[in-house]
Amino acid sequence: MTERTTPPEDALQALRWPLRLTRAGMVAERLTRAFWPLASLLLALAAVLSFGLHDMVSRGWALVVLALAAVAMVVAFGLGVRSFRWPSRAEALDRLDRTLPGRPITALRDHQAVGAGDAASEAVWRVHVARMAERARAARAVSPDLRMASRDPYALRYVALTAFVVALAFGSLWRVASVGDLASDGGAALAAGPTWEGWIEPPAHTAKPSLYLNEIRAETLSVPHGSRVMLRLYGEVGALTLRETVSARPVEGSAPQGADAMAQSFEMVRPGEVAIEGPGGRSWQIVLTPDTPPAIEADGPPEVQANGQMAQGFTARDDYGVVAGRAVVRLDAGAVDRRYGLLPEPDPREPLVLDLPMTITGDRRDFSETLIENLSQHPWAGLPVQMVLIAQDALGQEGTSPPVAMMLPGRRFFDPLARAVVEQRRDLLWTRTNGAQVARMLRAVSHEPDGLFRTERAYLLLRVATRRLEAGVAAGLSAETQDEIAAALWDIAVLIEEGDLSDAAERLRRAQERLSEAMREGASNEEIAELMRELREAMQDYMRQLAQQQSQDGQQQAQNQQDMQEITGDQLEQMLERLQQLMEEGRMDEAQQLLEMLRQMMENMQITQGQGGQQSPGQQAMEGLAETLRQQQGLSDEAFRGLQDQFNPGQQGQQGDGQQGQDGQGQQFGEGQGQGQGQGQQPGAGGREGDLGQQLADRQRALQRELDRQREGLPGLGGSPEGEAAREALDRAGRAMGEAEDALRGDDLAGALDSQAEAMEALREGMRNLGEALAQNQQPGQQGEGMGQAQAGGDRRDPLGRDQSTMGRVGTEQEMLRGEDVQGRARELLDEIRRRSGEQERPEIELDYLRRLLDRF
Repeated sequence: MTERTTPPEDALQALRWPLRLTRAGMVAERLTRAFWPLASLLLALAAVLSFGLHDMVSRGWALVVLALAAVAMVVAFGLGVRSFRWPSRAEALDRLDRTLPGRPITALRDHQAVGAGDAASEAVWRVHVARMAERARAARAVSPDLRMASRDPYALRYVALTAFVVALAFGSLWRVASVGDLASDGGAALAAGPTWEGWIEPPAHTAKPSLYLNEIRAETLSVPHGSRVMLRLYGEVGALTLRETVSARPVEGSAPQGADAMAQSFEMVRPGEVAIEGPGGRSWQIVLTPDTPPAIEADGPPEVQANGQMAQGFTARDDYGVVAGRAVVRLDAGAVDRRYGLLPEPDPREPLVLDLPMTITGDRRDFSETLIENLSQHPWAGLPVQMVLIAQDALGQEGTSPPVAMMLPGRRFFDPLARAVVEQRRDLLWTRTNGAQVARMLRAVSHEPDGLFRTERAYLLLRVATRRLEAGVAAGLSAETQDEIAAALWDIAVLIEEGDLSDAAERLRRAQERLSEAMREGASNEEIAELMRELREAMQDYMRQLAQQQSQDGQQQAQNQQDMQEITGDQLEQMLERLQQLMEEGRMDEAQQLLEMLRQMMENMQITQGQGGQQSPGQQAMEGLAETLRQQQGLSDEAFRGLQDQFNPGQQGQQGDGQQGQDGQGQQFGEGQGQGQGQGQQPGAGGREGDLGQQLADRQRALQRELDRQREGLPGLGGSPEGEAAREALDRAGRAMGEAEDALRGDDLAGALDSQAEAMEALREGMRNLGEALAQNQQPGQQGEGMGQAQAGGDRRDPLGRDQSTMGRVGTEQEMLRGEDVQGRARELLDEIRRRSGEQERPEIELDYLRRLLDRF
């Protein structure tokens, strides 16, 4: 037999505290697993009693629930005691040992079974024991495993705990004491003497907390109007009595008597006293905080746009918050100019009721909002009305604003015929007795249509409406027929007013007429601003139409160049700005003169496209390179818009507007060329559905091949330095296009934009060198390869009157910014780039692109 080896004392001493803590953790772990149902039941029952739910049901039901809860807790306690086992020291040692590598505690308790008596073997054993003792000294207490998910999959323990915490915050533990009264059938309460319990609950819309009267020591209470008092009296019937003067019931003979008096609830509607008379009674003086009606008022007169849309601001206030509001509009019959069709008495109509918008975020006790409506088609449009704003609170109290006298806003019609039709529509809606008169007026208006109706469609619609009105009058005009014909007359008036918007010249003329009419009639600033916007849009459409006409009939216009009147884009913009400035300053006479001058200039403006006839090879080469440059510019614009759409979709619309103004070539040539490949497809149309990068790469490849073809077909340049420089520049442009294609196929839009910019710069340099080379090769007596004046009397200008300079190049640097502060414009662009580069919420790829732009500047 071998002698047992004794473990080192220092190692066992180091295990004392880790062992105790591990054993304590095991006790907590087993207690939790055994008694968590009992703890959950206790917490749930305490929460129910703290909220006083046992007082809200009958005594019998309360006793049944309490009995069932007691049985469940006894069962849970018995099961817990049955399953609980106190952890032994050996179990704690085993758990602690399992956390250490090599089970050193077990090794310290082992003895040498082989090699006892052998000095070498015993030396090895002692070394082994020393190592295990060193490992045992590193032991740390094992944390208990208190996870109960496997035993409580529905987390009922957390439900009970949450209910208990809520009860502590919003309930009262004093209510638990009343359970004894239920169990003793009031015997204990009678033995201890009568007692009481009471609450005051303010109305829900006040968001004020309930008051527990047993815990309040103040004798005067200030509570909101409409608060409800709930009192419960315990003990012998009649030992405690309630006296109050705050409810709506009469003082004498209305209070409950006998057993019904032990539980009372009433609403406080006036100040007074609430007293509990008897042993332990209390009294309180009640001061009611009144719930005042809401207040509302209009913020000045309404803002009216040219299309008749009204924006009426208002401010509403209430002590607890406004819940709803409405605007009531009534016809001010006394202020109506009773002439013509308004002379008869009007048909009775209900007031117009509009729901007021309520603020979605923020406090509704004091807020401002805007009512936006378009009432142009209402029968009272253009007539005097009175509008009253009404606000409502949670109690149903209403506050009204003083009546606001106003003309009900409607759409302004500037065309005389459209205005006449709308006036007859108003007369028809005023009263059905005007039906016959309106029919006669409409038939008289449409009797001689020549020169009066711009479109045959409007004339035919008006005749049909007139016949239907006559038929309705003959059969007795009904309200349905009245409304139907009024809707048809409105559509006819709008058609006459707006005309055919696809005709740019007609739209421009009508926009000028409407603006002139608005100035003569003293329209508001909002209406004039709206008409100025329409004038600008119509002018842009008209110039695009002229550009298309240029491409279709260039030779005929070249023969009439001597009679042309040209206007540059800068001059046109300056005239529009001057026109708007004069109108804002109220100088309408001068504005009328300037508008008439602008109208004449636009009517006389023509588009030049150079002389007709056969083009020379130099001209063809320059025009081909210019077209390639335009297509490359358009392709670069689409790549940039794709980048914006991909990484910053919120800026897409704004960026699109900005590029429309900045891309001068797209404005000058995009429409005339059918937008080619550069402007022909927006990224949002195809790129979003497919691979935008691959589509742009294919188009970039096709453009590079076209440039290679043009470079091979360049006319002989005689080996001049300018010719060689042109070829080298075009070679660089081709390589840059290839790099742009590779970047696009790799979805690197930012890198593609850099390569495309390099390609465009090389193209411009190549065209400039080519033009100089062709000028040097010009023979005496020739008109040149399109340099300067292409032919005698041939003034090569673009649609805005700007010189196309050498060989059809799109102007020069001086002409493109003529009339502007070039350095100031550059500073503005640089500041804008710096501002955007400082917005760190932008995507990193866009910020990198903006930083590279700053490096170039």
